Amino acid sequence: MKKKIFAVIFSAMLCLVCFAGCNCSSNGKTKIRLSEVTHSIFYAPMYLAQNLGYFDEEGLDVSFTNAGGADKVMSAIASGSAEIGLMGPEATI
Repeated sequence: MKKKIFAVIFSAMLCLVCFAGCNCSSNGKTKIRLSEVTHSIFYAPMYLAQNLGYFDEEGLDVSFTNAGGADKVMSAIASGSAEIGLMGPEATI
């Protein structure tokens, strides 16, 4: 039980750290660069939110890039060219 609570708290803190380094663009919106392994149906809610303007309503300027592999997503995060990466667990190996 303690491990689960620790994992939830750690995940929340990690998300806060990721968003703390976001840049603000000239239009006053927070710029977030998101790198994904591939375009997938699993990310459909994210694409829908972008197309319906939900990110704009919240003051976010989200840009998506297709990295073409988990290793490239991890490299983008490590180099600072992306704040968020969507990939599978294979990138940790």
